[in-house]
Amino acid sequence: MATKRAASEKLEELRKLRERAALGGGQERIDQQHAKGKLTARERVAALLDEGSFQEIDPFVTHRSTEMGLSEKQFLGDAVVIGYGKVNGRLTFVFAQDFTVLGGSVSEVVGEKIAKIMDLAAKNGAPIVGLNDSGGARIQEGVTSLAGYGEIFLRNTLFSGVIPQISVIMGPAAGGAVYSPALTDFIFMVNGIGQMYITGPDVIKAATGEEISHEDLGGALTHYSKSGVAHFAYENEWDCLHQVRELLSYLPQNNADDALILNATDPSDRISSTLRDIVPEDSSQSYDMNELIAEIVDHGAFLQVHEGFAPNIIVAFARMEGKTVGIVAQQPNHLAGVLDIDASVKAARFVRFCDAFSIPIVTLIDVPGFLPGSDQEHRGIIRHGAKLLYAYAEATVPKVSVLIRKAYGGAYIVMSSKHLRGDINFAWPSAEIAVMGPDAAVNVIYRDEIKKAEDPQETRAALRKEYDERFANPYIAASLGYIDDIIDPSETRSRIIGALSMLKNKRESLPPKKHGSIPL
Repeated sequence: MATKRAASEKLEELRKLRERAALGGGQERIDQQHAKGKLTARERVAALLDEGSFQEIDPFVTHRSTEMGLSEKQFLGDAVVIGYGKVNGRLTFVFAQDFTVLGGSVSEVVGEKIAKIMDLAAKNGAPIVGLNDSGGARIQEGVTSLAGYGEIFLRNTLFSGVIPQISVIMGPAAGGAVYSPALTDFIFMVNGIGQMYITGPDVIKAATGEEISHEDLGGALTHYSKSGVAHFAYENEWDCLHQVRELLSYLPQNNADDALILNATDPSDRISSTLRDIVPEDSSQSYDMNELIAEIVDHGAFLQVHEGFAPNIIVAFARMEGKTVGIVAQQPNHLAGVLDIDASVKAARFVRFCDAFSIPIVTLIDVPGFLPGSDQEHRGIIRHGAKLLYAYAEATVPKVSVLIRKAYGGAYIVMSSKHLRGDINFAWPSAEIAVMGPDAAVNVIYRDEIKKAEDPQETRAALRKEYDERFANPYIAASLGYIDDIIDPSETRSRIIGALSMLKNKRESLPPKKHGSIPL
């Protein structure tokens, strides 16, 4: 009887300890968190994972510091909640910084806990999602706190390309703390709540005299549209976490697994007559590439990445015949789809992610060239444009492209051309491939002839027509084998799916080396 009573007392003690751990920094701190429109760490984990699937690890760990009164501020689990559960039925690891405990500051123990869950994610080949809400390094712990950050950064780097790593910024992230999210694959931010910056507004004002708000300096919209640091931005935490789940549905668990394959209910041989009319006959007129993408992917559904940054190029995840593909496409509606520094870097990063996780790449091309101008040259468009070239050339996944309208100059080569090991390269009959646009080319080649003509405008038009017939059409490239086939636009979906099916067992490797030297 006494033994049963003792066991019951121990279970009761365990229950109370778990309740205490679940309160984090206490009810008052939780109320303050809610008053700011923020969820607690455990509420966020529950919203991210499938209901009832979370298994917490290290809920009873406490910090070890006795400096500056910290010994009197012991909280079970310290300032981070770690564990694992499922997202859409698949194993997912998670850590959530707890702002109710000492401002979510990173201590030696917090660093160890995050490193532990990252190691478990890598060992088990599953994604890791970090929910960030922290005041930064715990000042009282000095260098041991900084060491904790270093251990996290190391794992971000070692596990890059091995398991998907996702960061969600749901509070402050300042100073060195921003570099862990920056090393991950995708960054989500919540508008009005998430903020990232190296130095805050007060430091900037003291150093430069500039006055700027926290939100304008490092808020979600700033990083989503200006800096390109954030890939996704949402108005509230629930929508943000729902979209994290959506992104994970497109991704494989690790670099050795395939992405989740859904039942293909959209016919692979579906014909879209809409595609025959989607591109204007006048090559100077714009159109929305999103409409074209919707016509060729399963059920018209795709998830844009970096949608608010460098909108002249689109990168997105979609499904074709139930399988995940990465889409890279120019957007003629913005800057005519020209390649500039930001677009090149955006697309290069996406291509390399797809390649690391064996996601086939479908490229839809309508590019008039690289953006001219002294600003682009002085900021290094040569170096940054080379990143996209490098990414496509290096990628060994199946690469299928469709030349929709324009492909001029070096931009033709960069966009998954046959010369960069493109596997299957299709073109629509409307496609133009040339060193430069027909008008510019005619003005250069026939400058003297046009000057001497009685009617320069009529002569220019005739020469333009001749140039189009001789150079600016897909049949020249097709005759040389640079274009594999010229296709009816309405059959684009079926032809891409057919090519991807043929390429599903593709094997291609790189020359033996430690790693290449991408022009960073």
